[in-house]
Amino acid sequence: MSAKVFWIVLITSAASLVLGVLALNFMPSEKQIEARLTHQYETNDPQFRRSLGVLLGPPILDGNKVDALLNGDEIFPAMLEAIRSAEKTITFETYIYWSETIGQEFSDALAERARAGVKVHLMLDFMGSMKMDLAQIDALEAAGVQVQRYHKPVWWKLARLNNRTHRKLLIVDGKVGFTGGVGIADQWRGNAQDKNHWRDTHYRIEGPVVGQMQAVFNDNWLKSTGTVLDGPDYFPALEVVGTMPAQMFASSPTGGSESMHLMYLMAITSARNTIDLSAAYFVPDDLTVRTLIEAAKRGVRVRILMPGEHIDSDLVKAASRERWPELLAAGVKLAEYQPTMYHVKGLIVDTLLVSVGSTNFDNRSFSINDEANLNVLDPAFARRQEAIFEADWRLSKQVTKESFRKRPWWQRVTTGLASLVKAQL
Repeated sequence: MSAKVFWIVLITSAASLVLGVLALNFMPSEKQIEARLTHQYETNDPQFRRSLGVLLGPPILDGNKVDALLNGDEIFPAMLEAIRSAEKTITFETYIYWSETIGQEFSDALAERARAGVKVHLMLDFMGSMKMDLAQIDALEAAGVQVQRYHKPVWWKLARLNNRTHRKLLIVDGKVGFTGGVGIADQWRGNAQDKNHWRDTHYRIEGPVVGQMQAVFNDNWLKSTGTVLDGPDYFPALEVVGTMPAQMFASSPTGGSESMHLMYLMAITSARNTIDLSAAYFVPDDLTVRTLIEAAKRGVRVRILMPGEHIDSDLVKAASRERWPELLAAGVKLAEYQPTMYHVKGLIVDTLLVSVGSTNFDNRSFSINDEANLNVLDPAFARRQEAIFEADWRLSKQVTKESFRKRPWWQRVTTGLASLVKAQL
């Protein structure tokens, strides 16, 4: 074989290997939902609650208390207080964890508890924690914190790098849980007072559903370490502490990847009066768009609140605009939050169902990432979340057919280009 032929064969083989890895990276691991759901029952029908429990996995449990925390000024002190009060265990899974001032505060608190004998387990997504100094990780491990970086790349498993844990879970002593949209980085500090401080919501949870949160954390910990976290330190007997029915469920490409997508479709299909969607990243697929349009046509008021000019991904924003014309034509109301980046992720349906957690309204969350959401079925809680949504809506600019028709030419171009890669957004 001549040297020229050798190099051609070598380059061709390398290219084939790269293309094969990319194909494995980007193809869905499970069959996706194709047929739209039919409107068989409404959200206040007992069948809706039964179906959520049966189709999504864990049952809906009564006796919970859920408190909404707005922006970093409320969220971070509550989380740090819970960590500092831990007596037996801390399990913490998050996507973003950076070496900034708030990151150092969390690391100091986790390390102190580990040195005090608390069993501390920290699951960090590899991609989301790339801005975390290795020295900070070393310091955590030296203090006794068990740190795992989810899907840290190794050459024989590069295909899984695109699958990230986007879950945001903190459970203390198996009794108090937190979930929502917040990452551990300084842009979440403050009170959304300017463009450098994001608007977000997180939730503090007590009651039987915290056991389900711990089980979701255990899912990825087991996958990554082969170790099962069990026993009363992680799963204590949980008392009834409130009146809210709740359910914590998860999705992952390695099993149940369509659970999150299915939940949103079920909720939208069952809606009879109102749908309020807070979407930090809104790139819906065809089936979801059709389901939203059908809801609007049967008289449901559908409102979708998204980031405006302040957004950390212009590509996502461009791709989002592709479906706006048909949604606006059906009567769906769209608005863009003006003061700062709007990172809230939540769904409120019929002043009854509230679904919150890590999930974005896009294919990456529905099919590629590991996600976790808390469903709460409580009218009083839903009314409080609607009031928060209304306050955010008042700080937003509504998108109209006329304003969208007059959008700049460059938005039309970028939307067309972004639509080519929307399946990965």
